[in-house]
Amino acid sequence: MSTKNNIGLDSKKSKELAEKLNLLLSNYQVFYINARGFHWNIAGEKFFELHVKFEELYTDALVKIDEIAERVLTLGFTPLHSFTDYTNGSTIKEARNISDGKKAVQHVLKGFQSLLEVERIVLDLSSEANDEGTNALMSDYIREQEKSVWMYSAYLK
Repeated sequence: MSTKNNIGLDSKKSKELAEKLNLLLSNYQVFYINARGFHWNIAGEKFFELHVKFEELYTDALVKIDEIAERVLTLGFTPLHSFTDYTNGSTIKEARNISDGKKAVQHVLKGFQSLLEVERIVLDLSSEANDEGTNALMSDYIREQEKSVWMYSAYLK
């Protein structure tokens, strides 16, 4: 016999989803701080172009961080909220003192790869749990980031 949470989803599946969403939250927090660092420290010929692009990245990440944390709460669990938890749990590593545009963009692409990997896991779990709210969120994130991967990859060519 399964028990349901407040939004009518299986509690056990919701717990597993919340755990993966917390992993995604950790990844987004590190992605966010990396993008902030790139924005602050970028130098060179493409400064103006990349300075704006990195601001777009961290602004978008900030919105997603809030959405993910609120989704964890909606499922009935607690979102991670310490930098120790974020850095220990994230598959994205901190990028320090990067001012070279190409290196920064390479880090952004690696970050997107990590985010997409976890988002696809969450998407699969949310489909199995019949959790349309999480499913829709992940589908939107994946679609946006696949396009961003294409665009940032084109920059490196």
